[in-house]
Amino acid sequence: MSSIESLLSRLATFQNKTLIVTPLSGGLTNTNFRVEADGVPYVVRLPGAQTELLAVDRANEVYNARAAHAAGIAPRVVEYLDDVNVMVLEFVRGETMSSARLNEKGMATRMAHALKQLHAGPRFLHDFDMFRLTDYYLQVASEQAVKIPDGYPEYMPRVRKIENAFARNPLPTVPCHNDLLAENYIDDGEKLWLIDFEYSGNNDPTFELGNTAQEQQFDEARQRELCAAYFGYASDEKLARMKLNMVMSDVGWTLWAALQAKISTIDYDFWGWASERWARATTKLDAPEFWTWLKAI
Repeated sequence: MSSIESLLSRLATFQNKTLIVTPLSGGLTNTNFRVEADGVPYVVRLPGAQTELLAVDRANEVYNARAAHAAGIAPRVVEYLDDVNVMVLEFVRGETMSSARLNEKGMATRMAHALKQLHAGPRFLHDFDMFRLTDYYLQVASEQAVKIPDGYPEYMPRVRKIENAFARNPLPTVPCHNDLLAENYIDDGEKLWLIDFEYSGNNDPTFELGNTAQEQQFDEARQRELCAAYFGYASDEKLARMKLNMVMSDVGWTLWAALQAKISTIDYDFWGWASERWARATTKLDAPEFWTWLKAI
């Protein structure tokens, strides 16, 4: 990847303007910069190393980011260099969320409203399927000799039970973000914006709800609030779907973190994150409630 200075020189947005470049922290895959051009701020996103091994499709990402902007929930893609997958985005002024902030009173309802806005927008380019992504990550881990948590393959029969339960009674897919860490929400004081569409795709909406509930470690009350604000009610069936997708979020992203532990150049304890996720997943896969959730779908 070229330096930020050489990349900026190629972008029409920044030609013949006075620039102030500031690195942005927090990215777990990419490198991000705030770039002011004659006082107007933008975000410039440089892709991380070997992200093709993580199943990141950059053409899908930029298409979906534009669709999400059309839905009124994501910043505008100002410019894109497709030969190096560098994206210039409108800068959203607001507070980057944390799990603590998203656990505050009423935030689960605001999150549901933001997700409904995204899901009602234009269809995304491709579909997203965490079951197929998990299979792909297992294949890459084998080919690249990547360490995965002990006992992982032994739990795959239970993962197949989740997949079969969803297949018997599928929900219509909608355009989903699929990777809703707290930091992918920005609060401008009036609404929540969504950023970072690397893993976006058309998907079961209860994966989206379960994923973000898991990332924020929502308790039962907040899970119910999120479900009710989205669907208008919190039935046993919808909650069971969410809870099983909370499990699948940890099952799949455990392998993502294990792969990142080997290939990423970012200073982060990815293996610790993989271990934490897998411990959460196995606790739920082993719980008596697991069978209740399967039957509820």
